[in-house]
This record gives sequence, structure tokens and C-alpha cells, in this order.
Amino acid sequence: MRALYIVGPTGSGKSSLASLIAKSLNAEIVNADAFQLYKRIDVITAAPNSNELSRAPHHLYGVLDLDQESNAGKYSSLAKDKIKEIQNNKKLPIVTGGSGLYIKSLTHGLLDLPPVDETLRQDLEKLSIEELVQKLIKIDPEGALNMNLKNKRYVIRALEISIQCGQPMSQIKNAWKQKTTSFNGLIIERPREELYQRIDSRVIEMFNCGAVEEIKALPKNLSETAKKAIGIGEIQKYLNGEISLEESISTIQKHSRNYAKRQITWFKRESGFQKICLNANDDPSSSTEKIMTKINSMQNVI
Repeated sequence: MRALYIVGPTGSGKSSLASLIAKSLNAEIVNADAFQLYKRIDVITAAPNSNELSRAPHHLYGVLDLDQESNAGKYSSLAKDKIKEIQNNKKLPIVTGGSGLYIKSLTHGLLDLPPVDETLRQDLEKLSIEELVQKLIKIDPEGALNMNLKNKRYVIRALEISIQCGQPMSQIKNAWKQKTTSFNGLIIERPREELYQRIDSRVIEMFNCGAVEEIKALPKNLSETAKKAIGIGEIQKYLNGEISLEESISTIQKHSRNYAKRQITWFKRESGFQKICLNANDDPSSSTEKIMTKINSMQNVI
């Protein structure tokens, strides 16, 4: 029995639908949202509510402290162990979320990169950013075109990988992206304007459910990963008197819509996910029926 992936952009309703499907199939949910891994930010990350949690066992929600860093490698290890545990109990794991790289770490495996060569790194760090950029353009012109060349850390790492592997980092990444694999995946899609309206409404609901109070109670020593959660910085600016409440809300809405757009772009490039096209006329019952019809056509799911 292979895992089932139910993915989609923020605001698409994937978490609620996944919980309904899990209830129907006596399955268990495994989180694939980078920020729902963290404790104490359930409101701003739209973590599953009590009703959704009651439908099926949910795993990897609120498992990291806010001062802990996270990445695809760490997530992959946690998720693979949990998926194996669920499968050993003869149940179906349903992986749901919208963090593309975290999901790809499960469907395709991690990009195999060499460890840091400290001697090489020290040599590169002696160079100016201008010298590093010129070196990268010579070694990996394609990679240089798609990188923030003002970020010295990114440029150094790209050079390290290219030098240690003996080929441009962009070629290594492209080969990984084109890697073919077989998995059972569904992507929830909605009309763009409808999705944006759902996002805007959800942000308002977050504030009604205590988003400001949640951020006010956070510790100061947040990890760099946790700080990236949409809502933290915007609400902190409001609490510090830098922007108004209305500006905080509108900024979160805008950043959430932009994030959804990036997620849509990411999943468009990913093959293997079958589309579930929903719209405002689909209630939970009809949405679940559409998903179950697609699942029943898959192999090795149920």
C-alpha cells in the first residue's frame, strides 16, 4: 500500500478534504506543510481544527519548537519514519500540504549533494562578492541567471557544489527535477480569483480567532525557518506600531496570495499529480465524491 498525496496551494481546502478522505478510508494524515510542523502558531498557519483532527489521526503537526530550524532533509526523515509506521499498521498514509520541496523529498528523494569542504569554503570566503559572481558565471552561467547574486552564502554554496561535483550545480538540479518516479498524488485546484477570495477570507478569520494574541505570546528566539511563516513579521510590525491593523491584514493577504501563486507554479512543473478541479459550487460532499472517484481509479491505494 503506497502513500497517497493530496496537495495544493494555501487556501484550496486540501487539509479539510484530506481529513474527510482519511475518515472514509480509515487512513492517517501526515503533514507536509513546513510551518504547521511548529508549535504555538496554529492560527496563522491554519493548522487543522478540532473537527478535522477528530476525523482521523494526524501526525507531524506541532512537533517542532519555534527555536528549531527545519529543512527538507529533516522533514523527510521525520515523514518517512511516520509513513512506514502507518503502513506497518496496515493503514493508508495520506500526506497533505503545500510545501513543494518537502513533498518532493518524499516522492523523488533528496538532491544528493556533497558535504561542505571546509578548506574550499575558507578559500571562497576570502573572495569578494564580485569575484565570486564572476567565478560562478564562468562555471555555471545558467545557475547564475537563476540565483540571487547579492547573497554571498548562496553563491559560495553554488560554487562549492559545482567544483566538488565537477559539473555545474544547475545541471545537477535539473537532472533531479527531471527524475521520473511513480506515486499516487492528487492536486486540489480552484479558479484563481476564487482561491484568492478564499485566502482573503481566511486571513480575516485568523484575526477573528486570535492571530494577534498568538503572535504577541511568541518567544523572541525564533529560528530562521519559523520566522518565514506568513503572519509573524506582519503582525509583529503592527504590535510594534509600525503599521496599522488594516495594513497588517492586507499585507498578510497579499503575501498569502503571492505564496499561493508560487505554489501553483511549483506544482505545474511536477508530473504525477492528478487534478481535482473544484469551485464554489462544490460542497464537502461533492468534493469528497470527486476525490474518491479519482482514488478508486488508482492502483495500490485501497
